[in-house]
Amino acid sequence: MNYENILAEKENGLAIVTINRPTKLNALNKATIQELHEAFKALDADKEVKAIIVTGSGEKAFVAGADISEFADFNVAQGGELAAKGQELLFDFVENLSTPVIAAVNGFALGGGLELAMAAHFRVASDNAKMGLPEVSLGVIPGYGGTQRLPQLVGKGRAMELIMTAGMIGAEDAKAYGLVNHVVPQAELLDFCKGIASKIMKNSPVAISAAIKAINANFKDGVNGYEAEIKAFGEAFGTADFKEGTTAFLEKRKADFPGK
Repeated sequence: MNYENILAEKENGLAIVTINRPTKLNALNKATIQELHEAFKALDADKEVKAIIVTGSGEKAFVAGADISEFADFNVAQGGELAAKGQELLFDFVENLSTPVIAAVNGFALGGGLELAMAAHFRVASDNAKMGLPEVSLGVIPGYGGTQRLPQLVGKGRAMELIMTAGMIGAEDAKAYGLVNHVVPQAELLDFCKGIASKIMKNSPVAISAAIKAINANFKDGVNGYEAEIKAFGEAFGTADFKEGTTAFLEKRKADFPGK
């Protein structure tokens, strides 16, 4: 897969997507959002890919924000369209991807960068990472799901403070808040994420996909998460992965799941 603004590579069932605009601190412009959409869509459809890590190139930034020069002169309608399109193409798309996505936050994750990390299924940060949603300092608010996902992850009060102050927090505070799961030295970040991915990849891709959907259901208006879980649980009994998983358990061997 050849892209201008990102790199996408596969190795033994694991895909690594790297936002590759180091001179712009990996800022998200429209072209990069489109390429990320295409990469995630292709990897999700790839039967060999069992997990995806998303990270930024270089040692300074995961994604330092959106490319402000692209929308500084937008009007109300254009602003609304920018947020709607971005959420549809990338942020909601990643959150609801059936393949697990781990964000390896390797530096600054600000604005749209933190919103992308929050759309991933969970996050690991390097010890030099800094995170924040500084949009109100520009006279705008987070538009790629930040006002919704940040309170879900850290609670309403902390989200209000972070968004209203436009401040940044370090990796250890982010871990204490529940925004990231782990903090590791930058040199070890990718290998650490690969280690978690390898544990995920031993399990049933079909069941993991169903679990992602059931967990997300709890955060959707008008959806009963318990009912979604019951339905997904029942449907699992009709899958080849369930047959293989239970058979392998009873035969005291490792399961070899057919996959997605």
